[in-house]
Formats: sequence, structure tokens, C-alpha cells
Amino acid sequence: MSVATLQHPLRSARRLILGVSLSLLLAGCGSDDQGTPPPPGPVVISGAGADSSALAAWVNDYRALLGQDNGGDPGTRGRSGYRELSWDGVPAEFSAPNGYPADFFNAPLPPRARGIVLETPGTGLMVSAAVENASGVLPRFGNINAAYAETFKTFSAEKLFSPVGSNLVNVSFFVPGTSLPATVRGFGAVYTDVDTRHTAFEYFDREGRSLGRFETPISDHGLSFLGVAFEEAVVARVAVRYGTSSLGPGDGPGTDVAVMDNFIFGEPQGE
Repeated sequence: MSVATLQHPLRSARRLILGVSLSLLLAGCGSDDQGTPPPPGPVVISGAGADSSALAAWVNDYRALLGQDNGGDPGTRGRSGYRELSWDGVPAEFSAPNGYPADFFNAPLPPRARGIVLETPGTGLMVSAAVENASGVLPRFGNINAAYAETFKTFSAEKLFSPVGSNLVNVSFFVPGTSLPATVRGFGAVYTDVDTRHTAFEYFDREGRSLGRFETPISDHGLSFLGVAFEEAVVARVAVRYGTSSLGPGDGPGTDVAVMDNFIFGEPQGE
């Protein structure tokens, strides 16, 4: 059973309005001395559910908010739309137990020209193994802790993503297929097995100034979604935190680990 349901456009509109209202409240709703209203706050779309069907409404709302799917071609495709990563096309050579290259989805050719680079202060990045693979590696990070293969669920079968040796990933954006820095209007993602309120996104502009920190809904043994969209493409980097600890074989009581499935972000805009 999902934490909340989204059945029709009216309810969707109410939730979007609530997200705007909460964001404005957090940002401060006062005017300056000249009576000029503050800039509009970001739209926040979030929800949690037991499985992919329970979460789909929020994910689809966020996609619709950003516009059309711009795929994986190089170059910026206008000022609207989004790019998406689902990890499922990552080949075995870059999947567990092997590491994942930080710039895999910023290759110069389609379909990998998505304009996103991922980094961690830990030992590396990893995409989980396919359910069936030649090496017999357990899926869903069961190679790190066998219990994860049962604990973690997928939104889009069948691979997931996580840092290794850290619970932090820094997400940066580029004009797809190039080394030119870019900004995006928003970033959202699906989490699996969020147990506590420590899992969150913090958005930063080109100057490194924080644009806000937003928590991911809790869904123990389920799926969560958080997506934030600003009026303009002002996001240069997102700090993504995964629970309270990195993945590990000694995971136990008091430790919250979470991994991720789909990433969705606005069309990257160059300077």
C-alpha cells in the first residue's frame, strides 16, 4: 500500500500547489523594502510506496513538469524537457562487482550523451549486477551484502546505483556529450529502502551557493521519490546523500543504507 495515492489531475494540482507553498514558506515569504514580491520557490514533488506501480504517479508528474523526454543525443535540445537514467543499459563490464565510470552518461555519442557526471569521496561508484549474469554475481548489491538482494527493490528493472565507501554522491551537469559545464532546472530520483530522514538532496548554483535542502520520504523496504524543479535552469550541482552509512557487509541495527534507481533532470543549459 502506498503512503499516498494520486488518482486524478485535481489531486495532482493540489499537491504541486502544496509543494510550491511549502517551498515558499521555507524560503521566506516576505517582500523587500520596495514591496517587490520574492522570486517563486521551487516545485517539490515527492511520494513513497511499496512498489513501482505505487510510485509511478509522482515520477510521471515530475517528468511532465519538466517537459518531453530528450533522450540521449549530444548537445542541448532547447530550454525544456528532461534527460533520464535508468541504469539498466549499463553493460556487465561496468556493473558489479566492477566499478562504474563517473562520466559514463556524458559520452559524446548517443544514447549515452545525457550530460551528467557523478563523483563520490568514497572508493568508487557501482551499478548492481543483472539478475542473470555470467559470473553469478548476486543482483541489487548482493555482492556487498547478501541481504541487499532481498531488501532493495527496483523502479525500472533491474539495476540500481550507489556510491561505494561513502554515502555521498555529487552530481554535476554538462552540455550533453561535451566538457562544457551546464545548469539544469531540476533534479529528481527514485530511492529504495529509505528508513530515516537522513536521506536528502541539496542543490547548488554555479557559485556554490545552496539553493535548498530537501528530504526524501521514508519507505522502509519500499520506494521513494523526490524531485525539485526551479523556474529557471539554476542548478549546477546536487549533493545526494544515501542514508546514514555506506553499503557494507556489517550493516546492522541503527544503520540506514539506501540506494537509487532512476535519475531525472532538466535539459542541461550551457553558459
